[in-house]
Amino acid sequence: MEHRTDFQLSFWEKQTYFSSCDVLVVGGGLVGLFSALELKMRQPALSITVLDRGPFLPYGASTRNAGFACFGSISELLDDLKTLSEDQVFSLVERRYKGLLKMRSLLGDDAIDYEPLGGYEVFTETEVSLSDECLGSMDTFNVALKTITGLERTYVDSSSDLREFGFSGVKRMIQNRGEGQLDTGKMMKALLNRARAAGVEVLTGIGVEKIEESSSHVQLYTTHGFPVKAQSVLITTNAFARELMPELDVRPGRAQVLITQPIDGLKLKGSFHYDRGYYYFRNVGDRILFGGGRNLDFSGEETTDFGLTETIQTRLEELLKNMILPDASYAIDQRWSGIMGLGPDRMPIVKPISQRLFCAVRMGGMGVAIGSLVGEEAATMILR
Repeated sequence: MEHRTDFQLSFWEKQTYFSSCDVLVVGGGLVGLFSALELKMRQPALSITVLDRGPFLPYGASTRNAGFACFGSISELLDDLKTLSEDQVFSLVERRYKGLLKMRSLLGDDAIDYEPLGGYEVFTETEVSLSDECLGSMDTFNVALKTITGLERTYVDSSSDLREFGFSGVKRMIQNRGEGQLDTGKMMKALLNRARAAGVEVLTGIGVEKIEESSSHVQLYTTHGFPVKAQSVLITTNAFARELMPELDVRPGRAQVLITQPIDGLKLKGSFHYDRGYYYFRNVGDRILFGGGRNLDFSGEETTDFGLTETIQTRLEELLKNMILPDASYAIDQRWSGIMGLGPDRMPIVKPISQRLFCAVRMGGMGVAIGSLVGEEAATMILR
């Protein structure tokens, strides 16, 4: 098969950046960078290159998420129990929690602007049965999570604190005392700096169109036409993974987000989930970041196309005005979208595809929490 070569590398470029490396990581988001960093920390002599098709930054969800340092609200865990066993669910929670600790340890709380403001789940007057179910499960979940978080009570009924946040129509609230929030941009910048300082080559603006494997190496053909060789290849493109490996059970889920301009006297502090986690909001300083609404159009939001829709943006604005900031004067500053990697459950896929080809994808919207640990698992898999 002939491959186009519309972009010709110089001798120097080819020798410096694109001669055969030990491990080539496709996807420069959280999982890709943590995997590359973990490999370098364990075996510094390895030559490792990360390719990402984003023109300047990783292209997907890692620089576009809401910055929730969360590992599971009660309603989300109840939903997980519909598709996974108890052991699987709490093992997944443990991986998320340990992943957050690992990321904070590696990058430092100051570098990522981590704030332990707590995570909250709010329930409106139309969600009485759901709030009853969540409150009824709270003691059981606290027992299960005590060995994971070290907290006597990870979840507490904080409905008595609702007044201080200024909501309208919210009747109950459950706090997760082990959660917090961070600055997504600072997190990715710190991770990129750490990876490059360790000797990882990170190249953006380069996509991969095709992968060919032989007994001695893997050859990738880029969107610019030139090939790249490696001894092993790790695919970490999450929601976009099926473009290279159609057999993988991962589908995209677009997340639409908006953020306000600074609001005088903002009462709200912390990270919040609403409607089983389909909506989420937090303060970013004196601003409110608000995202979600994928459940309004599951099929339409199962896309790898970035963009915004009137239906979801209108609903976000309605909830922002009527429930979250009913008495505040504010203006919308920015809107954007990111693409999550989803599946029939929230379990990540970390597995070998062949002798030299591996994947670590499908973070289930929890990449911030579990990304560092999945990167560790992927590094272990490759070195094994």
